Amino acid sequence: MSRISQSDNGSSPWERLLGHTPTILERWIALENAFFSSDTFSPELREQVRRALAFGNGCEYCMAKAGGPDEKLPDPRISLAVGFAQLFVSDHREIDEGIFSVLKTEFSDKEIAELFAYMSFICASQMFGASLDLKPRETYESPGT
Repeated sequence: MSRISQSDNGSSPWERLLGHTPTILERWIALENAFFSSDTFSPELREQVRRALAFGNGCEYCMAKAGGPDEKLPDPRISLAVGFAQLFVSDHREIDEGIFSVLKTEFSDKEIAELFAYMSFICASQMFGASLDLKPRETYESPGT
């Protein structure tokens, strides 16, 4: 089990950890909803980026959701975003002008800003889970549910 108990607030094991602080959980979910309701990126791009970050952050809960990013990504924007996410999670300080030049071949400044914000949010979520030793969802579910 995780390092702290599950609260009664939240609809997932991750949320029930943050649920010890209901006001923060409420606002966290609102920000998450803002990212997922944005039409800037496809759900597939967001999911592939989330998967890449999960393995970089070592969040067992997040890694178990769907595994790593797909090996073959026919969409060049998704492929670039996943490669960038892997670099971002390994050492965001290594992102230089050359990398931005490549990003700008496929993404506008607005898209780059949202991609950075999304990756930062997902990394924070995954670091929270990994730091509290959050296990895969099925660890917390009782049999028959």
